[in-house]
Amino acid sequence: MENRVRNSKNEPGGKGPFAVLSRWLKLEGVLDDTLPARFTPYALFITVMGIIYIGNRHFSDRTIRKIDNMEAEVEDLRADFTTLKSEYMFASKQSEVARKVKKIGLQETRIPPYKIVVNEDDYKR
Repeated sequence: MENRVRNSKNEPGGKGPFAVLSRWLKLEGVLDDTLPARFTPYALFITVMGIIYIGNRHFSDRTIRKIDNMEAEVEDLRADFTTLKSEYMFASKQSEVARKVKKIGLQETRIPPYKIVVNEDDYKR
Protein backbone atom coordinates (compact mmCIF):
# COMPACT_ATOMS: atom_id res chain seq x y z
CA MET A 1 0.00 0.00 0.00
CA GLU A 2 2.97 2.30 0.42
CA ASN A 3 3.52 2.14 -3.31
CA ARG A 4 0.15 3.67 -3.95
CA VAL A 5 0.64 6.65 -1.65
CA ARG A 6 1.27 9.77 -3.63
CA ASN A 7 4.45 11.63 -3.02
CA SER A 8 3.91 15.37 -3.36
CA LYS A 9 7.33 15.81 -4.97
CA ASN A 10 6.96 13.24 -7.70
CA GLU A 11 3.33 13.29 -8.74
CA PRO A 12 0.91 16.16 -8.33
CA GLY A 13 -2.42 15.30 -6.88
CA GLY A 14 -5.85 16.66 -7.55
CA LYS A 15 -8.23 16.75 -10.45
CA GLY A 16 -7.78 20.36 -11.51
CA PRO A 17 -6.70 21.38 -15.01
CA PHE A 18 -3.16 22.25 -13.90
CA ALA A 19 -2.71 18.92 -12.12
CA VAL A 20 -3.86 17.04 -15.23
CA LEU A 21 -1.58 19.17 -17.41
CA SER A 22 1.37 18.59 -15.08
CA ARG A 23 0.79 14.81 -15.11
CA TRP A 24 0.44 14.79 -18.86
CA LEU A 25 3.60 16.86 -19.54
CA LYS A 26 5.64 15.23 -16.75
CA LEU A 27 7.35 18.46 -15.79
CA GLU A 28 8.69 17.20 -12.46
CA GLY A 29 11.96 15.93 -14.00
CA VAL A 30 12.53 19.14 -15.91
CA LEU A 31 12.38 21.22 -12.77
CA ASP A 32 15.04 19.16 -10.97
CA ASP A 33 18.54 20.60 -10.62
CA THR A 34 20.22 17.98 -12.79
CA LEU A 35 18.55 18.58 -16.16
CA PRO A 36 18.56 22.39 -16.39
CA ALA A 37 22.02 22.76 -14.90
CA ARG A 38 23.46 20.42 -17.49
CA PHE A 39 21.70 21.99 -20.48
CA THR A 40 21.66 25.64 -19.40
CA PRO A 41 24.68 26.72 -21.51
CA TYR A 42 23.20 25.07 -24.60
CA ALA A 43 19.77 26.55 -23.97
CA LEU A 44 21.27 30.02 -23.50
CA PHE A 45 23.36 29.62 -26.65
CA ILE A 46 20.35 28.56 -28.69
CA THR A 47 18.29 31.41 -27.21
CA VAL A 48 20.96 33.99 -28.07
CA MET A 49 21.33 32.55 -31.57
CA GLY A 50 17.55 32.69 -32.01
CA ILE A 51 17.46 36.33 -30.94
CA ILE A 52 20.32 37.15 -33.31
CA TYR A 53 18.54 35.31 -36.12
CA ILE A 54 15.29 37.18 -35.50
CA GLY A 55 17.11 40.52 -35.33
CA ASN A 56 19.02 39.77 -38.51
CA ARG A 57 15.81 38.82 -40.28
CA HIS A 58 14.13 42.09 -39.24
CA PHE A 59 17.19 44.07 -40.31
CA SER A 60 17.29 42.36 -43.71
CA ASP A 61 13.56 42.88 -44.26
CA ARG A 62 13.91 46.57 -43.40
CA THR A 63 16.90 46.87 -45.73
CA ILE A 64 15.01 45.18 -48.57
CA ARG A 65 12.09 47.58 -48.09
CA LYS A 66 14.49 50.55 -48.18
CA ILE A 67 16.12 49.20 -51.36
CA ASP A 68 12.72 48.78 -53.02
CA ASN A 69 11.75 52.33 -52.08
CA MET A 70 15.06 53.69 -53.36
CA GLU A 71 14.69 51.79 -56.65
CA ALA A 72 11.22 53.27 -57.16
CA GLU A 73 12.57 56.74 -56.35
CA VAL A 74 15.48 56.29 -58.76
CA GLU A 75 13.06 55.23 -61.50
CA ASP A 76 10.95 58.37 -60.88
CA LEU A 77 14.04 60.58 -60.91
CA ARG A 78 15.26 58.92 -64.11
CA ALA A 79 11.91 59.63 -65.77
CA ASP A 80 12.07 63.26 -64.57
CA PHE A 81 15.62 63.58 -65.87
CA THR A 82 14.66 62.24 -69.29
CA THR A 83 11.70 64.59 -69.50
CA LEU A 84 13.71 67.63 -68.45
CA LYS A 85 16.56 66.73 -70.79
CA SER A 86 14.23 66.46 -73.79
CA GLU A 87 12.59 69.80 -72.89
CA TYR A 88 16.02 71.44 -72.58
CA MET A 89 17.19 69.98 -75.90
CA PHE A 90 14.04 71.26 -77.59
CA ALA A 91 14.31 74.71 -75.98
CA SER A 92 17.98 75.07 -76.95
CA LYS A 93 17.44 74.47 -80.66
CA GLN A 94 18.42 77.45 -82.77
CA SER A 95 14.91 77.94 -84.18
CA GLU A 96 13.38 77.94 -80.68
CA VAL A 97 15.97 80.38 -79.34
CA ALA A 98 15.37 82.69 -82.34
CA ARG A 99 11.61 82.59 -81.78
CA LYS A 100 11.99 83.43 -78.06
CA VAL A 101 14.45 86.30 -78.51
CA LYS A 102 12.35 87.85 -81.30
CA LYS A 103 9.88 88.88 -78.57
CA ILE A 104 12.50 91.11 -76.92
CA GLY A 105 13.64 92.65 -80.19
CA LEU A 106 16.72 90.62 -81.06
CA GLN A 107 17.10 89.38 -84.60
CA GLU A 108 19.14 86.61 -86.07
CA THR A 109 22.01 87.95 -88.11
CA ARG A 110 22.11 87.15 -91.81
CA ILE A 111 25.80 88.07 -92.17
CA PRO A 112 28.21 85.25 -91.43
CA PRO A 113 30.83 85.87 -88.75
CA TYR A 114 34.24 87.05 -89.85
CA LYS A 115 37.70 86.68 -88.42
CA ILE A 116 39.50 89.65 -86.91
CA VAL A 117 43.16 89.63 -87.78
CA VAL A 118 45.56 91.60 -85.58
CA ASN A 119 49.12 92.19 -86.69
CA GLU A 120 51.91 91.50 -84.27
CA ASP A 121 53.05 95.09 -84.40
CA ASP A 122 49.63 96.35 -83.36
CA TYR A 123 49.47 93.82 -80.55
CA LYS A 124 52.76 94.78 -78.91
CA ARG A 125 52.54 98.39 -77.92
